[in-house]
Amino acid sequence: EFFRNAAYGELWIGRRQTLEEKSTEMGITTADLADLDRALAALAPATTRVLRGYDARVDAAVLASGAAGNRAARDRELASAISNMRLTKDSWEIAELRGACEATVRGFEDVARVLPADRPVSERLLDGVFGLRARHDGNGVGYSSIVGNGPHATILHWVRNDGVTQPGDLLLMDMGVESNSLYTADVTRTLPVSGQFTDLQRSVYDIVYASQQAGIEALKPGVEFKEIHQICMRVLAEGLGDLGILPGSVEEALDRDAMFYRRWTLHGFGHMLGLDVHDCAHASNDKYRDGKVDAGYVLTVEPGLYFQVDDELVPAELRGLGIRIEDDILVTENGAVNLSVGLPRTSSDVESWLAAQRDAGPRLPE
Repeated sequence: EFFRNAAYGELWIGRRQTLEEKSTEMGITTADLADLDRALAALAPATTRVLRGYDARVDAAVLASGAAGNRAARDRELASAISNMRLTKDSWEIAELRGACEATVRGFEDVARVLPADRPVSERLLDGVFGLRARHDGNGVGYSSIVGNGPHATILHWVRNDGVTQPGDLLLMDMGVESNSLYTADVTRTLPVSGQFTDLQRSVYDIVYASQQAGIEALKPGVEFKEIHQICMRVLAEGLGDLGILPGSVEEALDRDAMFYRRWTLHGFGHMLGLDVHDCAHASNDKYRDGKVDAGYVLTVEPGLYFQVDDELVPAELRGLGIRIEDDILVTENGAVNLSVGLPRTSSDVESWLAAQRDAGPRLPE
């Protein structure tokens, strides 16, 4: 929050660090924001690059100074350079992400403990239970929690969370705790509300799990991001073939000119993770999307299958079914390390875990 009079602002939100204190903490030179426009003007005509798009006040100062000119491309270069630097996490950052994942595990446990098997409960109540854990164990949620029951699970960014659970349905929850240092987890689990998957639900779930497992096993320094994507998508396509819903062969579905399987997969295998839930979004393609994985990278692996309620190309019993499994993975020289390992992934383990949480009963954070 910004207040022109800092003393007045502190009346509302508490004491803020002085510029001198922030300089000591961060080891950088600081200056009053009111001086930014004059500082930029003084630099003209020297090349100035500003990271824009994050703070409206900074953007306004750049425009007011006349320094913006045609330098938008150069500013994008700065954003790209910073994203490239953030790709590799150091040991402190990894510890922060691990802590965020551990808090997220506790949050999922809290939700499972209040999820009834035999009666409806609102998605927003479950959202709120997780939010309580996030606020207690960290800074809050890292992004708007997705809590989607039944057909809502097929909507990738369902954040209205205004539905209710139903016995027999699947419940997809995509949630993450943000640490006090602002590093966020990003984890998804799909639970059988009744406590047991139906045979059809289990078949689809196991396909998604096999895809995720294949992607995690392939993660190591030197492998291309695109290769991980292709590995995950092949397993999904093969599973769709086993379900009998592909219009042709698996190879035909995977052909770049067809990619018919994407009707039900909808998104890529994952993304970088860190200070932002979609971290390093401005990284250069040769370092990220068209590049190779390196040790110190932390990224999600989150394949899914989604069958819309009005999709007449699939059997009626599949319509309205959405399943995603997402974990936060650290790449090391020796392979992948699952930072969110505290949550179960296989269908049988999910059932056992859910039963154990329900038996333990509701709890408040301590």
